[in-house]
Order: sequence, then C-alpha cells, then structure tokens
Amino acid sequence: MLSAICILLFCFLISFFPLITTSLNLTLPYQHPYPEAVVQELQRRVNESISRRQLLDTTINAQCQTGNPIDDCWRCDPNWASNRQRLADCAIGFGQGAIGGRNGKIYIVTDSSDRDTANPTPGTLRHAVIQDEPLWIIFSADMFIKLKHELIVNSYKTIDGRGTKVHITGNGCITLQYISNVIIHNVHIYNCRPSGNTNIRSTPTHVGHRGRSDGDGISIFGSRNIWIDHCALSHCTDGLIDAIMGSTAITISNNYFTHHDEVMLLGHDDRYLPDSGMQVTIAFNHFGVGLVQRMPRCRRGYIHVVNNDFTEWQMYAIGGSANPTINSQGNRYMAPVDPNAKEVTKRVETDEGEWSDWNWRSDGDVMVNGAFFVPSGEGLSNQYAKASSVEPKSAVLIDQLTLNAGVFGAPRDNSISISYGGGTTTGASGSGGVGSTGGSDSDFFGMIFGSGAAEKLSPSTITTILLSHLIILVLYITTNHGGQLSLQLLHLL
Repeated sequence: MLSAICILLFCFLISFFPLITTSLNLTLPYQHPYPEAVVQELQRRVNESISRRQLLDTTINAQCQTGNPIDDCWRCDPNWASNRQRLADCAIGFGQGAIGGRNGKIYIVTDSSDRDTANPTPGTLRHAVIQDEPLWIIFSADMFIKLKHELIVNSYKTIDGRGTKVHITGNGCITLQYISNVIIHNVHIYNCRPSGNTNIRSTPTHVGHRGRSDGDGISIFGSRNIWIDHCALSHCTDGLIDAIMGSTAITISNNYFTHHDEVMLLGHDDRYLPDSGMQVTIAFNHFGVGLVQRMPRCRRGYIHVVNNDFTEWQMYAIGGSANPTINSQGNRYMAPVDPNAKEVTKRVETDEGEWSDWNWRSDGDVMVNGAFFVPSGEGLSNQYAKASSVEPKSAVLIDQLTLNAGVFGAPRDNSISISYGGGTTTGASGSGGVGSTGGSDSDFFGMIFGSGAAEKLSPSTITTILLSHLIILVLYITTNHGGQLSLQLLHLL
C-alpha cells in the first residue's frame, strides 16, 4: 500500500513540475510570466483600431474612431454614461486586469469637503474610497477637492470623473498601498504636498497613524492591477506618479503631464529585489511643457513605453538603474534646444561596463530636433524577437493616438501653479449637498450592477494550493509510516 502511495506522490510531483517552476521563477505572485505576450497583444489592439479608423468615414464620427484602442472601446457608445462600467473592459497592457469597481454599486460624491480624515463624512470622496465593497465612484457636479491629508484608497474602486470637472489637490493626494484593482480616470491632480503624522481611516473598521507622506500625485505602494487613464498631473512636491515596493500589473495611459521635475519613479531602490517583477505599460501619454526628468526613471522590472509624445525634457526622458528592461516602441521624442540634453536615455550612476548588457531597445521611435536613444544589450533577445512579430504603430500616428490625452475637454496646459486658500471648496452646483452629515450611506449609492464576481485564481495561487495539499500528504505518510518512507522512496528511485 505504501509503495502505491509513493508512486502516486512521485507522479504528482512530476506532472506539476512545469507549473511549479514557472511560479518559482516569478519575482512577484501577480507578475505576468510572458511579458512579450502582453506587448504583442497591445500592438495588435492598436493596429486593429487604426485599421478600423481607416476603413470608416471618420468625418461622421471623428470623436469616436480615433485609432486609440482605449477611447474607441467606450466613446463610440453615445449612451456610455448609462453604462459607465464598460470602461473596465477597455484597459490595455500590463494593467488590463484592473477591474476597479466593476459589478459594484455606483457611489455618487456630493460633498467636496475633507474635514475629518479619521471619520469621513458620507458623500465625500474619502468616505467612498475606504469602503470594503467594489464601488464605481462618480461626482454629482464639478468639484475642487482640497485634501486635508493623503487619500488612502481601498481595493476594487474606480474614481470616474467623466462628465464633470474634478480637481484633486492639497495634502498627500492619492495613496494606493497594499491593494489591488483600482482605476483612476479623467481627473486633475496637482499641487500635492507632504503631510501626515495624523490618524487616517483606510477601511470602515481601521484607523491608523500615518507618518509624513512624500507629496506624490499618485503613490502606488505594494499594489497590483492599477490603471491610471486620462488624468492631468502637474506641480507636485515629489513624483506625479510613483510605483514602488513590489507593485506590478500597472497601465499608465492617455495622461497629460506638465510642469514638474521628477515625473515618474518605477522601483523603490536598486537593492530591492521584488521590484524585478514590476511590469508597467506607459502608452498614449503626452509629456508636455515644464518637465525635467523621469519619464520614467526605472529600477528593475519590465517597462513598455509605447506611442507616447515626449515634447519636452530638460535632463533626460527615460532613465534607469539596476538593470531594468526598457522596451520603447513607436514614441516621438523631441529633444530640447540644449545641446547637452539631446539624449533620451540615462543610466543613472552606472558605468558603461555594467549597463552594456541591459536590455534597452528602441523600435519604430521617431527622433526630433537631434534626439537620440542609446540602446544596449546583445541584439534582440528571444523576448523582443517575439514581441516584434507584430510591429508597433509608427510614431507618425502619435498626433492621432494622443489627441485626447489628459482630461476630456480641459485645457491642455496648466501653465501656472494653482492653489486654493483654506476652508471648504465646493462643487459648482448648489445641489452638491456640501456639509451633509448623519445621513444613511444609501443616500450616496446608485443602482447595483451585480454582487461582484469572485476573482479568478492565478497560476501562482493554484500552485500554492497544490503544494499545501502535497505537504499535508507527505506529513501524513511520514507520521503514519515512520522510517519506512525513506526506504520505500530510495527503492523507487
């Protein structure tokens, strides 16, 4: 009997060996094992949208068929406002799995105040984002939301500013820490300053003391499945968007970046090994006036920079250290007048002897005004050979693909830093309900789209479950049969 059990155990191990090794080779549990497949799928979707645009009479519906696969996915529906959650199906790249608050209730923000970070007022953005259930958050009117301290967002939330003008500014700004599945769409984020050393509620049941924040526009910390789309970001103390501490599965698309020094940091520290599993797609963004560096600055990971418009930098556009993979495809790089700042790339505090093997590639990029990209690595790796089987769309289409970058209908450039004085800022409409307290939460929730489907198990999760059962089986056999087990195994081998 024992021999039969051991044989079954040995066969079990052999049959699942490929799955186990794939999992163990991944740095992060939710890292995609084949990043080139994600790159190829993104390129296919861009090509498909461009081809559809060329086939249709775009003079009839120019706002719809732009060739941008994200926008064309939902804007072609004239009744998109009645089916807002359709947006969750439109993400591309590494963050395409971000479902936000899909299948959850609609939460309508009616109060733009932020008086109490430990006990948020129902109807405020802070009250909405800390809830445990999936929520699709929209706004009753145009709003200027001046944060008292950092806004800590819970998992499965969508902040959807479409149809209104939503400005988020003040202290701390938006923090995504140890969470998953968040979509931030069509909002202005600017003038974010450090703050903290106070109590902030992060869920309905937890209030914790927070130290001093960095003053990022959006801080992504140990989180996954994040999609930031059609936002306008500028004038923050630290980064406009920073993703660190093992964050992965992120897409940053269709945003408009202006007036900032250190735009985007991807990776915590050169010595922080989990960031090797960071995977980020940066697509269809406009990097505009007043930017200096870090578009992005990468540590480790796989960064796909595709079909963006880089119109200004003062030091460099893309930098990195600790051997990140940089896949630059179909971008337009316009160098500054300064003859000493023409290079797109910068290896930060690293000797050429060390970075010569890093896999940095430029494929189909257009260089303007003397811009140049310094590639590295030993030719096309298998990874890039597969990815390039579907060519990226040429940078000559950048104007069309980034036509609507930023907040829809908003000015394309915030040329000055905007600040607001103390006190409560309110929505433009008198119906905002500002200052309402003591009301039932149901006053701010709209229709229910579903109960929220359970998340599918990833291969790594399945592997963990299988290994757990295997360990239990081994312990059982060892406990019941003692030393006979080793003899039986030796005999089998």
